[in-house]
Amino acid sequence: MTFRGLALVSVTLVLAACAALRPLEQRTTQGPTAQEFWMYRVLLTNGREPNFDERRHWEDQIDDQIGRYLRAHPEAANSLDVSTFRFFRRASVGMTKEQVVILLGSPEAVTTDPAEMEKLARKYWPAVKGQAKEAWVYPLGWHLYFADSRLVDITQYLPR
Repeated sequence: MTFRGLALVSVTLVLAACAALRPLEQRTTQGPTAQEFWMYRVLLTNGREPNFDERRHWEDQIDDQIGRYLRAHPEAANSLDVSTFRFFRRASVGMTKEQVVILLGSPEAVTTDPAEMEKLARKYWPAVKGQAKEAWVYPLGWHLYFADSRLVDITQYLPR
């Protein structure tokens, strides 16, 4: 390999390493799953992944909560995006605050201050500000934006 070839390979490797260290920043309509957050919380609390019995117990609990919600809200049970809530257990745009709390738990912080929401939304603020009235902060850099009781936008910023 020539000096020029070696230099090219070195530069490519350095650029790839720098790209891998960029923060994760995204705007999406499909947010985190209930299982991701539950596993994250178990790891933080116990320092280990949950065992089979703990997983089964959690799945039974969340299935029960989702079932109770759908029985109490038949309009949600018949909506087109019920599979995202019931089977994928993923927060998504259009869900109610109650559905989000069932899936993800209570937020770490809540704000209605536009200046704070702008900091959370970062480069996506111009798109978010038109409809968001409240922002919920969750672990792993997730920010959920609500207009009244409906989830209208989702962003994530996770420095690496």
